[in-house]
Amino acid sequence: MNETLKQEIVAYSKKIGIDKIGFATADPFQLMKERLKTQQESGLQSGFEKGTIDERTEPSQLLPEAKTIISIAVAYPSKMKNAPKSVRGDRKGIFCRASWGEDYHHVLRRRLDKLEQFILSKVPDAKCASMVDTGELIDRAVAERAGIGWSAKNCAIITPEFGSYVYLGDMITTIPLEPDVAMEDQCGSCNKCIDACPTGALLEGGKLDAKKCVAFLTQTKDVLPVEFRKKLGNRLYGCDTCQVVCPKNKGVDEHRHEELEPDPELVKPSLIPLLTMSNRDFKAKYGYMSGSWRGKKPIQRNAILALGNFKDAYALEDLKKVALEDPRPDIRATAIWSIAQIDQSENTMIFLRELRETCNESIMIDELDAIFSS
Repeated sequence: MNETLKQEIVAYSKKIGIDKIGFATADPFQLMKERLKTQQESGLQSGFEKGTIDERTEPSQLLPEAKTIISIAVAYPSKMKNAPKSVRGDRKGIFCRASWGEDYHHVLRRRLDKLEQFILSKVPDAKCASMVDTGELIDRAVAERAGIGWSAKNCAIITPEFGSYVYLGDMITTIPLEPDVAMEDQCGSCNKCIDACPTGALLEGGKLDAKKCVAFLTQTKDVLPVEFRKKLGNRLYGCDTCQVVCPKNKGVDEHRHEELEPDPELVKPSLIPLLTMSNRDFKAKYGYMSGSWRGKKPIQRNAILALGNFKDAYALEDLKKVALEDPRPDIRATAIWSIAQIDQSENTMIFLRELRETCNESIMIDELDAIFSS
């Protein structure tokens, strides 16, 4: 019965827009547990992780009597059509590919809900627990065990069909189903992702210093440490460098799902309008994207940094207005840094000195003093 049910689940998954599906045992992820403990002790975690280490590696803690974990993968595009040009006077930022289109958490959740209803129609007394990324279970570990792909040196799952451009979701169930075979590592001696990582966050052995990862840094809300500001480039949310350089992703560009197609003007937006965007406008424009989950502040801060990295003099007056009028001292301090990156002429230095005389926020004073002492 269960082999027939497994094949029915696979067939149904294709009908509802799941590009790849695999089955794994619900045994504890013992090796992952040890790695997480080491990561935690080494201070390499981001702080965004949900749940305890036991909850993240023992499926039965999330669903008693768990027998099987179903792993799903949905492919997303790697290239956009009609991407707007970033030109002097109208510089553009960029959202990473994982934030193109509708928030993938919602997209995959809908598919998992349909899959769960199908399974319950076949086995009414079964229990299921689904999650997408924000759940306790580590989706990469599940996908690896379920044969979706291998866990690569860039800390992503790479599939033979779609490279690493896939979203992952999981469903724990009490139904015993035949597990699939895990895929062997195919990275070999290639270290292109490690070598290309802007901040050196990727470590040997498929480890990640999460707090140095540019994708993590773009989601923080405070003033960004100086050593990372230029590393952001024009990134507003996320980072794709380790995916773009991966040989396994060469030529991969899937356009299978309309809701995951990017709006070029949203995922590569003009930077200056972002500086003064209201919360209401931000939510209306970007709220449906996964890159909006931390709110507008990180995006605005990153837009300010991007303008400084472009060194575009057309942005000077807008940045000066932010430095003078924005109610958030850390945003004003970021604007001060970008102003100094763009221009240190006599007029600009006079502006900054006058600002130093009037401001009383330590975070801004430190930024200004650093400029004057350099």
